[in-house]
Amino acid sequence: MSMCQVCNGLREVSLFCANCGNPMMESGRIMDFYDDYSPYMEIDLMKLEDGYPDTNSAGKCPHLFCCQTCKNDEVILITE
Repeated sequence: MSMCQVCNGLREVSLFCANCGNPMMESGRIMDFYDDYSPYMEIDLMKLEDGYPDTNSAGKCPHLFCCQTCKNDEVILITE
């Protein structure tokens, strides 16, 4: 079982918006936004249904990054 360093607060990721160049804010795992109960479900189980083909097998954690200026959203796969 691998561990996402961003989810566990061991690492921060700084990204800049492709549209406006301002810093993007990390908003958490994309799976946490699916429904009311998804933040409480098994992470490895959710990775099987997240729509990204290799998040479970390749040890990647999809995180949502949002730009506060232009409201651009981007999903970044963080290597665990």
